[in-house]
Amino acid sequence: MTSPFPLLRVPNLPLARIIDFMEPNELVPLSFCSQKSHSVIKTLRKASCDEHLLVGGSEKNVLSILFKNFGCVLSTTDSAYISSFQKEEYVKLGGQQVRVKFHRLRNHLITYWEDKLTGLEAITDYVIDLFNIDVSEVCISKYSFKMIEWVNNRQTTPLKKIVYMAMAWGPCSSEDEMNYILKDCRCSSEILIYSEAPPNFRFLNNFRRIDCLDISNSKWVTIDNLLSMDGIDIILGSSTLTSSDMNVFLKHWLSGGCPRLKLFLARIDTVDVSQLLDGLVHNAVLVVDRRDYTSPFGHIRTLPSGVDIRRADGVTATVCYQQTGKLVIAVWPETTYNYN
Repeated sequence: MTSPFPLLRVPNLPLARIIDFMEPNELVPLSFCSQKSHSVIKTLRKASCDEHLLVGGSEKNVLSILFKNFGCVLSTTDSAYISSFQKEEYVKLGGQQVRVKFHRLRNHLITYWEDKLTGLEAITDYVIDLFNIDVSEVCISKYSFKMIEWVNNRQTTPLKKIVYMAMAWGPCSSEDEMNYILKDCRCSSEILIYSEAPPNFRFLNNFRRIDCLDISNSKWVTIDNLLSMDGIDIILGSSTLTSSDMNVFLKHWLSGGCPRLKLFLARIDTVDVSQLLDGLVHNAVLVVDRRDYTSPFGHIRTLPSGVDIRRADGVTATVCYQQTGKLVIAVWPETTYNYN
C-alpha cells in the first residue's frame, strides 16, 4: 500500500505549479478539506487570462457554476433529491453545514439546499472568492431571474453575457422582465433571449447599445425597434418583419445607421426581392460565388449567392436570402471573434 502524498507540505514554488496543473473541478473539493488547502489554492493559483465564470440557472432542478471551455465545478439542487442510502458528507458554505455528494459521472460536487437560489448564491460567492474571478455570464430562467441583479450588485465589472432561457413547463417572460433585460440590466456585450414575450408585448423605448442581440422569438420586434438598434451581431428568430421593412433598414444602413453592424440575420417567411431592393438596384451587384462568413461573435453562415451593396464610405454588405427562410446581411470584411 502506498502512503498518502503530503501535498500541503510541498514548498510553495513547486506547490504552485502543481495547483496550476489541476483543473477547477479538482481544486474545489480540495479547497473544502481544510482552511490551509483553501488558503493555498486562493493564494498560489494563477488564473488564466481567458477564464470566464458562468452562473447557470436555467434548469429548474440543478443550478451550476461553470468555467467556460471547461465545464461545471460546483452545483446545487433541492435537498428533496437526497437519497437516504447515500453516505452523509457535509461542507461549510454560506455560514452553514451543507450536505454534498461527488457526482462521479459529471466529475464535480453537488450541494443540497432547501432553497436552490440561496444555494446558488452561496456557491457563487465561494467560487468567486476561491479563484478571485468575477462572473462573466449568467444563464437564467424565470425561476432564477433575480440572479442577474444579484451578480451585478456584488461586482463592479458588468456582466458580459446574459442568456434568458424559457422552461418548457414554465410561463413566458413578463413585460417587466423583458423591459429589464432590454433596457435596465447592466450587460456589456451579449444578450440572448430564448423565451416567448407576453402576448401583445411592445418595446416602446430605443434599444441601448448591445454588441450581440439574439432573440429566438422576435415577432414583437418592429421596424422602429430595428432602426433604433446599435449592434454588431443582430439575430432575430421567427420575425414578422416584411420585405418592405428590410428595404427601409438597408437604406438606413446605407445612410450611416447601425454603423457597427457586421451580421444581421432574421427568419422571415418570404422575401419579395423587388420590394427588398426597391430604390437600391443602381447600387446592387449580383454575386454568384459561394462565400463563408464568420461574425465577430462566432456566428458562421454560408452565402451561396447574394447581392452586394456599397455604403458611401466604401464598406460592402452582402444581402442573401437562404432557402432555410433566413435573410442574412453580412458586412465585410470579417473581424475576429473575441469574447473579452
